[in-house]
Amino acid sequence: MNKPSNDPLMQYAGYAAQLAVGLGLAVWGGWWVDRKINIGFPLLIWLLPLLLLIAMLIKVVKDTSKK
Repeated sequence: MNKPSNDPLMQYAGYAAQLAVGLGLAVWGGWWVDRKINIGFPLLIWLLPLLLLIAMLIKVVKDTSKK
């Protein structure tokens, strides 16, 4: 395996790519589940991306904090 890059630009580009793909999948997954359960309010299409944003924020803070 290759050694992880110490270049901050590549690190943040990786976070941005993970966030973009994750948000897309979270919105699509929330839309799909909301359509299947048919509760009348798009609950999961709001909830899943919100949970992903919180998790990504925690990950970025942990990964970029000084050790």
